[in-house]
Amino acid sequence: MTKEEIARQYSPLALAYLGDGVYELFVRAYVLEQGNCQNHKLHEKSKDFVSCAAQERFLNLLLPELTEAEQEVVRRGRNAKTHSKPRNADYGTYHAATGFEALWGYLYLAGEQERLQQLFARIIEEKV
Repeated sequence: MTKEEIARQYSPLALAYLGDGVYELFVRAYVLEQGNCQNHKLHEKSKDFVSCAAQERFLNLLLPELTEAEQEVVRRGRNAKTHSKPRNADYGTYHAATGFEALWGYLYLAGEQERLQQLFARIIEEKV
């Protein structure tokens, strides 16, 4: 079984759960690379990347560049029935962020480190 087939076996919410951590690691590493500072400042810088609204914006940026398989993972994540209510976002934004996170989890499980780095570089390009 290929890594891609294994990654497809997981539910979209399981992929989003993993993807949240994977994406967070990319963001934290990037923020630290910008210079050492106090924890609360690191957190403030990270919020610009990890909020639901930011993830929805980055997803919309990346969508035209995603493969058909990647877009399918995003669709599955976006359409997944969640049992939690978003605190600081509307449902549409929350579901888009879930799709974004599912993509990161899928790519990680598929062993697509280079693709993850490529997508994050595109996000940084947009952010700067």
